[in-house]
Amino acid sequence: MPNTNFSRRRFLTTTLAAPFVASLPSIAQAGAPMLGAALPPYRRFMLGSFEVTTLLAGTREVPNPHNIFGINASDEDFAAASAQNLIPVDRTQMFFTPTLVNTGPELILFDTGLSPTGTTAALEAAGYTTDQVDRVVITHMHSDHFGGIFDGTPTFGNASYVTGGIEMEHWDFSGDEGFEAKVRPLEDQFDLLDDGDDVVSGVTAVAAFGHTPGHMAYHLESDGKRLLLGADFANHYVYSLAHPDWEMLFDADRAQAAKTRRHLLDMLATDKIPFVGYHMPFPSLGFVETRGDGFAYVPESYQVML
Repeated sequence: MPNTNFSRRRFLTTTLAAPFVASLPSIAQAGAPMLGAALPPYRRFMLGSFEVTTLLAGTREVPNPHNIFGINASDEDFAAASAQNLIPVDRTQMFFTPTLVNTGPELILFDTGLSPTGTTAALEAAGYTTDQVDRVVITHMHSDHFGGIFDGTPTFGNASYVTGGIEMEHWDFSGDEGFEAKVRPLEDQFDLLDDGDDVVSGVTAVAAFGHTPGHMAYHLESDGKRLLLGADFANHYVYSLAHPDWEMLFDADRAQAAKTRRHLLDMLATDKIPFVGYHMPFPSLGFVETRGDGFAYVPESYQVML
């Protein structure tokens, strides 16, 4: 037999509460404003006793990536590679990622982004000032890597400068407008390195020629932990890794660049060394695994936290 007392109480409670509920504002009226898509501008982790911070100095959408990547590949093959990895064939997203390495005694910045503005903003978001940078290393003389170094005055007022000797010699006679505006005023302050030279203990130049005549990567090692700052030896996480022989528009010597890509990707995959790629999806840190005749990019999840 139904509990009529309970039913009556529930009815009365509901009836009495109805006017109060009706007077409440709707949920939609209390909605938070849209803030827009965003990425955090830095990612910091430990590598042994080194502190490494990747900085998002800028990002932009670029149309028609097949005009840049895989220029020796057919439209069909390029479209298939894009579809297989769930990325659009008609546009790509580029990232520009300088890297800070705090060794303890020194704070070293590798590359300076497109302009002082983006790099300085990311640097400050990460808790540093430009005056704290002790040394600036330029991996190669493309403007998206040295653009933030100088703008009438040096951006990093207390820093010394480093680049590869072959790289500096090539661009010294190139007549490149960006080089003349940004690097030439500081040229006499650069220390020039060869393959195998140390920037400081634990930070070693690695010849990665092809993208430019003297392009350098940098190998970090601290307390048995290793990392490669790869700069532009591979410029896209799919097109450059899955198809290392695909040619890239901005590689100066495309055959040498492909040879360098295969060599460094094989080393990273074999030794299971993480790398920072300047144009990889931010935070630009990942691993490489062998995949058929090519390689695959494996974004870092929590490996460097352990």
